[in-house]
Amino acid sequence: MAAPRKNAVLYRMAMKDHLCPFGLKSLDLLKRQGFEVEDHRLETREETDRFQREHGVDTTPQTFIGGRRIGGNDDLRRFFGKNVRDPNATS
Repeated sequence: MAAPRKNAVLYRMAMKDHLCPFGLKSLDLLKRQGFEVEDHRLETREETDRFQREHGVDTTPQTFIGGRRIGGNDDLRRFFGKNVRDPNATS
């Protein structure tokens, strides 16, 4: 019997002058985890602002799995048990 398909919905900024690196990282991580991704590219500032207002979030990308908002790239990494860089750490 085939394993059930894993699906995720991703909203990420992909504007003419800016392609969000965290959106690309989220897309890559989802695919590496075996998810089929419904990729919603927010191509204008207006689309991005409207999405953020409608979902009550301050940032993109945002990932949804099973209708549940997982969050941004750090949240997605935590969801999969991956390390997240400490923002207070020195490099």
